[in-house]
Amino acid sequence: MHITQAPNRHRFPASIISHTVWLYHRFNNSYRDVQEQMAYRGIILSHETVRFWCYKFVVYFQDVISKRERKPTDKWHLDEMNIKIKGEVFILWRAVDSEGHELEVLLQKRRNKKSAIRFLSRLLGHYPCPRVIVTDKLKSYIKPVRYMCPRTKHRTDKRLNNRIENAHQPTRRKEKILIKFKHPNSAQCTLSLMGKVRNIFAVNVGRYTKTASEQRIAFASSLSYILCKL
Repeated sequence: MHITQAPNRHRFPASIISHTVWLYHRFNNSYRDVQEQMAYRGIILSHETVRFWCYKFVVYFQDVISKRERKPTDKWHLDEMNIKIKGEVFILWRAVDSEGHELEVLLQKRRNKKSAIRFLSRLLGHYPCPRVIVTDKLKSYIKPVRYMCPRTKHRTDKRLNNRIENAHQPTRRKEKILIKFKHPNSAQCTLSLMGKVRNIFAVNVGRYTKTASEQRIAFASSLSYILCKL
């Protein structure tokens, strides 16, 4: 992840800001963990600076990655998970394709038809309708999928949705490290960029499916992919 020009009114160069934001979103680090890792490299900054950078530049990095993303497969998996923020339960809606690439996440307060329409509208604003959509047996999906993607096959067998169940795991690990998310807006920003970064540095690299030499080649390719200037 790389900022092509030095941001105005920042005393640290763009390369340090980019690396800091990458560390937070790629690994299960808190802001203070990133602060210590940067201090080990001789770069002294506060955890509040890390938080500010992650919040300020999240949209920029999402745009950089989105412009160079490959097209998703024609089979999507949709699911939801509960996230508790300050004692209130929120619903995180997530979509991934058949290869595990995350397409979209959206934090909402409800698990109803209106929320499903909002999530699908956001998802279809970036990608065309797929051939197949796989969900659990949540009835809120039935009419939105039928009317918004009339030619798409809608499958509701829970056993077919294991692909997206695995996609929830990084969110749970991040939530545990942070001792719960603190605010819905910051959770949405963090999880949105986490998915994009994971698509490049985890799914593409194939840590558990490729040999060591193949992983090194894939990781180098991912670095060159994201470091290219716009």
